[in-house]
Amino acid sequence: MRAVRDLADNLASVVIPAFDEQERIAATVAAAASLPEVDLVVVVDDGSTDATADVARDAGAEVVEAGHNAGKAAALELGAATVASWELVAGVGARPLLLLDADLQESAAHAGPLLRPVLAGEADMTIATLPAQTTAGGGRGFVVRLARDGITAATGRVMAQPLSGQRALTRSALTAARPLAAGFGVEVGLTIDLLRLGFVVHEIEVDLHHRVTGGDWRAQRHRARQYWAVWRALRSRGVGPAVPVPR
Repeated sequence: MRAVRDLADNLASVVIPAFDEQERIAATVAAAASLPEVDLVVVVDDGSTDATADVARDAGAEVVEAGHNAGKAAALELGAATVASWELVAGVGARPLLLLDADLQESAAHAGPLLRPVLAGEADMTIATLPAQTTAGGGRGFVVRLARDGITAATGRVMAQPLSGQRALTRSALTAARPLAAGFGVEVGLTIDLLRLGFVVHEIEVDLHHRVTGGDWRAQRHRARQYWAVWRALRSRGVGPAVPVPR
């Protein structure tokens, strides 16, 4: 850990899980750090095979390396633990977290609207709804339908973008949602668990943009892994189809 930071009780920390994002992580870190509500950016290198960790560190992030690809939920937990260690050293209380994906690049500078209601005590968790994203091939919406239908069945709430990973939340909300759903099921699990517990959850339109996604083998494999993780998260919460067949 580097020199002690001066952290403020009325600000927040950013946690960015990253896997093989050396081309985009520097811009994402710089944009996140530019937010006036933020004074700490933590990047969790989730077993990258490229220079993600070094690039993120050079961009000014505090970097923690998982050592192997443990999945998104584990990376978020490691990031939250790293933030907690900084807070302990700095002598401040547990502050809100802003969770961002590593590929947002310059658009991460627009994430402030997610933090403000949480910092003001108006929401326990906020979820970004993004504008239409550029795709090249893309998927057929199987995972989104599965997630949306499952959340509605579990809570009665219809979410505009149930898989959005761009979120801000209080530490008490994060603690209440543990254990987190594994891997790519973490967002669906967070939403269901917090709504069921009576936490205040808001969806907010935010101008954030992911990298162009495609329909190649790697992209399809990612969607398949995401589908299975979401299905497992739903089934463990008593909802979702008995058999994981996309429809």
